[in-house]
Amino acid sequence: MGEVHGAPAAGQPPSRFVRADEEGAAAAAEVLREGGVIVVPTDTVYGLAARPDDEAAVAAVYRAKGRPEGMHLPVLAASLAQVRALGVEFDDAAARLASLWWPGPLTLAFGFGKVPERPTWLAGREEVAVRIPDHDFLRALLTWTGVLVVTSANHHGDPTPPTAGGAARILGESVGLIVDGGRLAEVPSTLVNVRGSEPVVEREGAISRGEVAAALAGAP
Repeated sequence: MGEVHGAPAAGQPPSRFVRADEEGAAAAAEVLREGGVIVVPTDTVYGLAARPDDEAAVAAVYRAKGRPEGMHLPVLAASLAQVRALGVEFDDAAARLASLWWPGPLTLAFGFGKVPERPTWLAGREEVAVRIPDHDFLRALLTWTGVLVVTSANHHGDPTPPTAGGAARILGESVGLIVDGGRLAEVPSTLVNVRGSEPVVEREGAISRGEVAAALAGAP
C-alpha cells in the first residue's frame, strides 16, 4: 500500500509510514475513520490530524502535542463549500483574503453566522480558525473525510520538524499513521482574525503583514 519506512527514536515502536499518493490517502482515511490520529504533509509544515467529531481522537491530539485544552485546534478544508458548511460568517474582508490566498498559507479565524447551523462539534464556540491548503494530496484526503482538525506536528511551543522522520521521532507513539510528503518548509501559515469589524493579523507566517494590509486596502 505504498508504505515506506521511517526512523523512530530509540525505544519507540516503528511508525507506519505511507507515501502521499492515492494509496496513502486511502490508508490515512481508514485510520481516521477508526478514530486514529495521523501526521500529514501540508503546503507549510507537517500537521497532526484527526476527525473533529471524534472527541477521543481530538483529545489524543492535545495529549500528543501537550497543547493547553483552552486553545482550540485549527481546521483544514478542501473547498469553500466545506468552509461555509461550518456556519462561519464570511464577510467581504474574508472573501477578499480567501480569493487571493486560498488554497494557500492563510488561516482565517471566523465568527459564526446564523445560517447554516454549525456542526455539533463547534457548539458553544465563538470562533474557528480555518484554512484551505495548497496541497493536492491533502485536499483530496479532505474531500474524502470532510474537514479535519490539523495542528502542527510538534510539541506545543517547539519548532515543527521539516521531515516525516522528524515528526515520527517526536510523535511516533501517539499516531496511527505518518504520511511522508518529503521535506517541507518550516514556516507556518499566516493567521488573520476576521471575526471583528477590522481584520487582525494574529500570527505572521508565510504571508507578511504588509501583504495582508495591501490586500485589504484593495492594492493589486
